[in-house]
Amino acid sequence: MASRLRLGQRMPNPGPELGESKGGEGEAKKPEQRPEVTDLGGGSEVAHIRRFMDRETAWEMFEQIDKCIPWTRPTIRVFGRSAVQPRDTCYVADEGLTVLKYSGYQPRAHSWDEFPVLKDILKAVHEVIPGSYFNSVVLNRYKAGSDYVSWHADDEPLYGPTPEIASVTFGCEREFLLRKKPTKSAASLSGEAARKRLKISATQQHSFLLKHGSLLVMRGYTQRDWQHAVPKRAKATSPRINLTFRRVLS
Repeated sequence: MASRLRLGQRMPNPGPELGESKGGEGEAKKPEQRPEVTDLGGGSEVAHIRRFMDRETAWEMFEQIDKCIPWTRPTIRVFGRSAVQPRDTCYVADEGLTVLKYSGYQPRAHSWDEFPVLKDILKAVHEVIPGSYFNSVVLNRYKAGSDYVSWHADDEPLYGPTPEIASVTFGCEREFLLRKKPTKSAASLSGEAARKRLKISATQQHSFLLKHGSLLVMRGYTQRDWQHAVPKRAKATSPRINLTFRRVLS
């Protein structure tokens, strides 16, 4: 699996267990890539590793996850209305953790032992982020560009005040957006005043193109101070699978 990596340092060779092709005389190739670390300010940070896994191994894992996961597309509550969630999902977690609920929906918590491929990916994530510890993962499958996730923050109390969330992408590349949460004063504005305020704060946004086999880590106060989304994209015509590893506090 991948070697340990301190965010902001060079990414070492993932090693043959992640499917690296061999170089001369049987040696594995050693592509080196620095994680792109974005300081959002206020104790929030995002690190993007474009090549967390080699393409061949990532496609093998994509196929396994796509076929073995018991995907569901639940009905959720959004702004007081019932709607079908615009993506497939599944939840896997350690036994005995606090129950996850969002938008009026409580997913069933599956066991890691049901899906060995997820345990392999979890191990690789732990190795590449020193000091990390994740005990749950939310899986999402976007079948095409019409599937999406709207603006939100993973700021549920069960994750604590400064959760670290590691997002692994397989399949179709999609745009991942971050924006600063609106202040209470901005949220109370309406009409022309609100539009002007939005123009001023438009610079407080970031966009990441999450490609096949990539890893993005949100940490610090990112969930408290920022929102993220994966918008609809007509040009995204093939499926994308995303795994977000989280730590549920006991």
